[in-house]
Amino acid sequence: MLEFIRVQRFKTLLDASFPLSSLNLFSGLNGMGKSSLIQTLLLLRQSHDRRVLQDRGLLLKGEYINLGIGQDILSNQAEIEQIEFLLTWQSHVPVSFVFNYAQSSDLQPLEKGSFMTYPEDASLFNGNFQYLSADRIGPRNKYELSDFALRELNSLGNQGEYAVQFIAEYGAKPIAIPAMRHVRAVANTFLENLNGWMSEISPGVRVRAAIQAQFNAATLAYAFEQGKEFTADFKPQNVGFGLTYALPVVTSLLRAKPGDLVLIENPESHLHPAGQSALGRMCALVAAHGVQLMLETHSDHFLNGIRVAVKKGLIPAEQVRLFYLERHQQDASHASLVNNPKIDGQGRIDYWPKGFFDEWDDCLEQLL
Repeated sequence: MLEFIRVQRFKTLLDASFPLSSLNLFSGLNGMGKSSLIQTLLLLRQSHDRRVLQDRGLLLKGEYINLGIGQDILSNQAEIEQIEFLLTWQSHVPVSFVFNYAQSSDLQPLEKGSFMTYPEDASLFNGNFQYLSADRIGPRNKYELSDFALRELNSLGNQGEYAVQFIAEYGAKPIAIPAMRHVRAVANTFLENLNGWMSEISPGVRVRAAIQAQFNAATLAYAFEQGKEFTADFKPQNVGFGLTYALPVVTSLLRAKPGDLVLIENPESHLHPAGQSALGRMCALVAAHGVQLMLETHSDHFLNGIRVAVKKGLIPAEQVRLFYLERHQQDASHASLVNNPKIDGQGRIDYWPKGFFDEWDDCLEQLL
């Protein structure tokens, strides 16, 4: 598990430190740098996959992310033209990744003659890794298939585009973490528990996924409990955007196993408040059983779901880390500040920086 990351001279993270745990939540106003920590990990991952991280450098364009060229990522106030990431893992010495600045290149080079040594068996670099971007795939008539992505890369795709195939092929298999069994699930199978957790978003929903081999595609449909019966199947386009948008998130959490590293941007997108809260509780439960999560969110409902999970004893408070990034206009430097509000065993947060999920209170005060 990653224990600590320090980022220097990368975008608005002039010098920012992140002491990590199992569940790590990144928040902040738009443009404050909350995405940059996840981008750091994605850059390292894609550079490793392209086999350039050890002896060539940091690749800015690749399978996971495209950040342009060197001039797009070096901090405005950088005193030296180098980008540095310091990472610490359990049972491994800290590793400092130092890259020289190449203004017009999408490869930021290692110093000449240097060779990086890092734990290639860590989840960041092996098959125990999943990233879901904020731009996830929505309702479709059919979905892509990729045996290579599912079986060789152990991936649902950056947009969750292979989640439907995974459900169709692995729905009858048991879930990886027995503690994730949903209270409504009558069996320990993946599909039964997927339906249980999805019913927190839309009551009574049942997911239908199938492989259409003749079209080299997978299809998705939803049915709903109606008394003691079920409705006919509905196409994804006819049941609302949120269900399909959340499906890869719930799938990635249920398929995760201890030791995995899962990065998700805006897991709560397009969900109603109760669904957002339920998803927060689900993330807490997964993290409490050995999966490391890096989550970017704008949702106070999602945060509150995690707080309730702490209060109910589903996850110890010390396994939750909150990071709130801000930048003050009056400061001389264009650099993000990292706040670390702490959560206690009752789900209470010790301090609330200005802008940290306080809009509801601000609006209510104006209304009163």
